[in-house]
Amino acid sequence: MRLVIQRVTQASVSIEGKIKGPIGEGLLVLMGIEDADTHEDIQWLSQKLVNLRIFNDGEGVMNLSAKETGADILLISQFTLFASTKKGNRPSYIRAAKPDAAIPLYEAFIQQVTQDLGKPVFTGEFGADMKVSLLNDGPVTILIDSKNKE
Repeated sequence: MRLVIQRVTQASVSIEGKIKGPIGEGLLVLMGIEDADTHEDIQWLSQKLVNLRIFNDGEGVMNLSAKETGADILLISQFTLFASTKKGNRPSYIRAAKPDAAIPLYEAFIQQVTQDLGKPVFTGEFGADMKVSLLNDGPVTILIDSKNKE
């Protein structure tokens, strides 16, 4: 699993012209799932995400997590995070999990993050054509891949 985490002052996703999941200060998380991903990846990434110390404390130092600050999380599935551009100019998405494998993992990740964060996670809609809007704060953007734990 691969996450692109962006600290935001606001973010939302629009599906067929309807805004879904608007958040204020928090994290916009783009999530890619590959065939090799398991529930172990879900647990590790969820803990990493909710405890990542990227919010400012009283002295302006990134020392607080989403869990500590009560920040919202907007989670969007994005299979293009596993694009391969090694050959030619057309990306290959062969490593991205197909919906029958990806949807249960995506839903399990939502449940795990909700549990670890202690409040509901906002989401887009798996497989939908979505328009994502955000105001990156910092900017702070972090990439995490569960296959690069060490």
